[in-house]
Amino acid sequence: MSRELPREDAKTRRDVEETASIVIDVALQIHKELGPGLLESVYEAVLAKLLQQRGLTVERQKAVSFCYQGIEFDEGFRLDLLIDGHLIIELKSVEKLHPSHPKQLLTYLRLMNLPVGLLINFGAPLLRDGLQRVVNNHTNFASSRLRVHQNHDMEGAQ
Repeated sequence: MSRELPREDAKTRRDVEETASIVIDVALQIHKELGPGLLESVYEAVLAKLLQQRGLTVERQKAVSFCYQGIEFDEGFRLDLLIDGHLIIELKSVEKLHPSHPKQLLTYLRLMNLPVGLLINFGAPLLRDGLQRVVNNHTNFASSRLRVHQNHDMEGAQ
């Protein structure tokens, strides 16, 4: 399920690192102003709206199909947010992330052949403790402001 963009479109798009940076800035602002403890759906709605105001394309609860052993699954899973077609955001609002949460995001990245995803837990007392970056064969970290999990696998993500 590779997503190839025409060359002229690819040149005008934000790089995934720049997109991630914008998402993190907005998420920090939301957490600071609203605090932890709201439902995940509330954070999703607010984050989506504020990202759209920043000029990003946001798809909420996007159904994603995939093929496994030659069988097409039309609604294999749903992404919380897909930003600019290249950054997956998985949202949580729990006291503590479970080790399965970053693995779930990595699986989404692999099935969609995307390089980077952000796991954001708005339930953490400090949002920086609730942010995890998950990568899938991503090597361009030059513009990254969140330098976590910069290897090619999930080592240290638990």
